[in-house]
Amino acid sequence: KRACDQFEQRHSNNNMGKYDEELIQTAAAVAAAGKGILAADESTGTIGSRFEKIKLENSEPNRQAYRELLFTTKDIGQYISGAILFEETLFQKAADGTPFPEMLKRAGVIVGIKVDKGTTPIPGTNGETSTTGLDGLGDRCKKYYEAGARFAKWRAVLKIGASEPSPLAIQENAWGLARYAAICQENGLVPIVEPEILSDGDHSIEVCAAKTEQVLASVFKALADNKILLEGILLKPNMVLAGSAVKLSPPEDVARLTVRTLLRTVPPAVPGIMFLSGGQTELDATANLNAMNKLPKRPWSLSFSYGRALQSSVIKSWKGDKANLAEAQSVFAHRSKCNGLATIGKYEGEEATAESKESLHVANYKY
Repeated sequence: KRACDQFEQRHSNNNMGKYDEELIQTAAAVAAAGKGILAADESTGTIGSRFEKIKLENSEPNRQAYRELLFTTKDIGQYISGAILFEETLFQKAADGTPFPEMLKRAGVIVGIKVDKGTTPIPGTNGETSTTGLDGLGDRCKKYYEAGARFAKWRAVLKIGASEPSPLAIQENAWGLARYAAICQENGLVPIVEPEILSDGDHSIEVCAAKTEQVLASVFKALADNKILLEGILLKPNMVLAGSAVKLSPPEDVARLTVRTLLRTVPPAVPGIMFLSGGQTELDATANLNAMNKLPKRPWSLSFSYGRALQSSVIKSWKGDKANLAEAQSVFAHRSKCNGLATIGKYEGEEATAESKESLHVANYKY
């Protein structure tokens, strides 16, 4: 009811925000059935750690070449609706001189941009963090919009422990996400609201469900208090999973508990829920998403915003060698198609490769 009242208040008496109609259209387009988001916004340090595994120098030309490999994959827009870029990538060009945002737009892919500045410790907590980057965010959003971006991403990070996430960490991160969302919407960018609970630990899947429900309830309270247009946001949560030190739960259990948690906390006005992969194997991330989309009573699109689960096998196929370009693009196209099918519950499984069944979990993961 509160969300409905806010929507009516915002849209009555000619009180629509400058970008409201565009925000609603953009969010709906990114959340389109059969498609999802390529999260290609790894920081320079993070992409460097991935290049290190294939013994490739972490240089600007190599980063540009790798992102061009992804963006020039044939028919990328068939299963990818949006791509989140790092700031460097937003202003890079392809080898033929075409700016990456223009190249993606031609392919039918909406451009997104990572806008947070990383995390900082919260004093008085057991190593919990809040996300930085609100200072100057409005000006950065204006610049990104002019460069072609139409949505943004801000990652808040929480963890499960004996007394975590603490009320202080939940409150701090929920409010930060809401303030970020307000600034983005004021400047024409659809905010992806990402409260990620790390999978580190030995907790049960039931504990993860309870903690995720607690966090999402707080996040949507903060969004309501900040008068966020829910039709103009996207949610990027973790799936409900047991801790990384515990045996994997079957996709049916992941799907049931994840969707139950969302039904209890996420208003139906939100057009799309774009899950992060959170260190799952490529196959598990796809299978779990597919299982969710076989369940009834889902008022939102359930899709993906995957980084590692779309790219891990791609980088290993590429190896930084131009001779492997076609093979790497074929791998990326395959993973995109599998996840696109999972968003409509039509993924039928596939033969596992060493790369696709490799765990992608990194403890205390920093993006």
